[in-house]
Amino acid sequence: MELKMNFLQQEDEVDFMPLIPLHEGEETGDEEIVTGSSLPLLPLRNTVLFPGVVIPITVGRDKSIKAINEAYKTDKLVGVLSQRDSNVEDPAIADLVTIGTVAKIVKLIKMPDGGTTAILQGRKRFSLIRIRSEEPFFTAEVNLLDEQVLKNDPSFDAMVASIKDLAGQIIQLSPNIPTEASIILKNIENPSFLIHFVGSNLNCELIEKQQLLEMNDMRLRAEKLLSLLQKELQFVELKNKVTNKTKTELDKQQRDYFLQQQLKSIKEELGGDSNDREIMQMKKKAESKKWTASAKELFQKEIEKLERMHPSTPDYSTVYNHVDLMLELPWEEYTSDNYDLKKAKKVLDKDYYGMTRIKERILEHLAVLKLKGDMKSPILCFVGPPGIGKTSLGKSIASALGRKYVRFSLGGLHDESEIRGHRKTYIGAMPGRILQSLRKVKSSNPVMILDEIDKVGKDFRGDPSSALLEVLDPEQNHSFYDNYLELEYDLSKVLFIATANDLQGIQPALRDRLEIIELTGYAVEEKEKIAQTHLLPKQKEMHGLKESNIKIPTPAMTYLIENYTRESGVRELDRQLAGVMRSLAKDMAVNGKVKQTILQQDITRILGKPKYSNELYKTANLPGVAVGLAWTYVGGDILFIETTLSDGKGELQLTGNLGNVMKESASTALTYLTSNAKKIGLDASHFKQKNIHIHVPEGAVPKDGPSAGITIMTALASAFTGRKVKPYLAMTGEITLRGQVLPVGGIKEKVLAAKRAGLKEIILCAQNEKDVLEINGEFIKGMRFHYVKTMQQVLEKALV
Repeated sequence: MELKMNFLQQEDEVDFMPLIPLHEGEETGDEEIVTGSSLPLLPLRNTVLFPGVVIPITVGRDKSIKAINEAYKTDKLVGVLSQRDSNVEDPAIADLVTIGTVAKIVKLIKMPDGGTTAILQGRKRFSLIRIRSEEPFFTAEVNLLDEQVLKNDPSFDAMVASIKDLAGQIIQLSPNIPTEASIILKNIENPSFLIHFVGSNLNCELIEKQQLLEMNDMRLRAEKLLSLLQKELQFVELKNKVTNKTKTELDKQQRDYFLQQQLKSIKEELGGDSNDREIMQMKKKAESKKWTASAKELFQKEIEKLERMHPSTPDYSTVYNHVDLMLELPWEEYTSDNYDLKKAKKVLDKDYYGMTRIKERILEHLAVLKLKGDMKSPILCFVGPPGIGKTSLGKSIASALGRKYVRFSLGGLHDESEIRGHRKTYIGAMPGRILQSLRKVKSSNPVMILDEIDKVGKDFRGDPSSALLEVLDPEQNHSFYDNYLELEYDLSKVLFIATANDLQGIQPALRDRLEIIELTGYAVEEKEKIAQTHLLPKQKEMHGLKESNIKIPTPAMTYLIENYTRESGVRELDRQLAGVMRSLAKDMAVNGKVKQTILQQDITRILGKPKYSNELYKTANLPGVAVGLAWTYVGGDILFIETTLSDGKGELQLTGNLGNVMKESASTALTYLTSNAKKIGLDASHFKQKNIHIHVPEGAVPKDGPSAGITIMTALASAFTGRKVKPYLAMTGEITLRGQVLPVGGIKEKVLAAKRAGLKEIILCAQNEKDVLEINGEFIKGMRFHYVKTMQQVLEKALV
């Protein structure tokens, strides 16, 4: 009785199957084999036969068939030798090894295809003595080799146990070997047969098996087998690790695929796959788009990619979002402009009081559009102090033109990707804010407000103002490239309006692309009109007093403006009016009624005592004190220049947190007075005998600029001559060593600041007369202006 066993060689296609005899290869019938006997030889090219091991072989070569048949008729013994090269079809004696195994033919089986299968059992090792014949098959005299028997040898027994353990581990790690093989292996008691059986089934090179067979020392044979088993175990462990990892990945993929197929079936039952429907809808929507050739090509490429992708893949959402952006952008979709200039003017006048220059510029642009039908939109930049309505003016312009309105705040922006977009390969990538705004308003020609363009950040992360160069250049923005869209987009029809408080904060290259329109602060009269027309109705509605007929007469409103605000715009005025309305709302809630006409005393009661006073400028001035005019980014302001003389060596001391330019103006004024002392009526020696201290109050506020030149010179001249400066007089202008007075900027803001302060006369450079003429005469009524060209003229008009 024999048991079939497939062990270790599950990968190789071999023409035999090892069998385990129950008698464990007991060398029975040895009397039939004697040294010097003549045996037919059977060459094997795929394996090595070991004593005790039973294998089936398929016999196909003519010589081998004749040798098997001849042996089967007699003693059924045949000498089995391995070929040195298994590729040789008709081996000669030289192609065979010299040590093989005597085998007994257990059974011959005729196959249906005419072939013969022989079941051989190895008996004993032999070596060739000499060849007797080569035809019709090989026969040879052989010398039988005895097996060494090791008894009571602990080290050898340990090696045998190790062989069993290693072979058992390999069986456990090999999924194609039945687990019963491990049990059978443990029950083999004959050490020699165990070594032969394991060696026969070992997955190693033929030459290594032949080396095992040729070893006469059983201990060396066991050591060699242990080495081969260790190598095989490492290979099986590595293979098993890779197989398990691959299997885990395949199992997950198969599971996901199965679930996706089920989900697809469910969706089909409910009315079709939503992804397919979405793609079809996208294609249908794309038919109505007025795309360029490159945009159409990119869309087709992306939609084909989307169709090939499964919705669960990571890149699906990236491609989908990109296609969705292309579909939602308003390609060549424009709103119709309102060419009714009278109506547009009416809208602008209704929304804003004053600002004549801006309104004229917008109406001019609209007139050109009406006549020509098409033109590149200008890039306007409104520059002025805070609170005068630069940003909200953009909304009014959009309303007047009949366009969509969108606002884009640039304050604190530090990443140029906010303008140009991120590349869509990045996680969380988005298009730039420009395209996002167009996508939102669904129009390619909106009015886009770029708010606070002078406050764009610049650091190591990028320079957004440089990215704006392309956006705000009429010669380039027709082909604006967004990194996320990966296409050029036409921005030439967008009416960009930038706002800024200070031109110095705008990059020079960017400033060169902007059409600058300077907005000045409001006069008291303008503020009063704005408060009555816009601010008061708004605050009444916000505080639930819309239905009340509350009025603030012009004198009371002017009192509020002059005594509770100091600003170019109207934000603080709006807050003060809100305070008045809150108090009235409380009266209405408590008493059920409210005073309809708010007078000056009511404002004082509600808001408290006045925060600002003009009395400071109306007091009698001492010699050495002059009033100057200054410009700040929040509007005009006035400042005092105080000069004091003391005995000393002619040293000049400057205090009041002054900048370098202002210090140089003081030095220039002193040098001019020193060199022209006789003309002014001074003794030149006084300048060497007196120390001069010039101070500008409000020392915590930094001050700089050349416009205080004539004020400093007048204060010095007043101190040295002892003559007072004319009261209610202010002045502004730059000085030179030649005694010339040069023009300065910010005239409107400075004049309005002087008006707010209650000053009545102003000395200016003659070249600044044109700036004064631009101011509404109603706003400067009662003020007198002196236009000078030289510093001598300044002293003549300023000193009493």
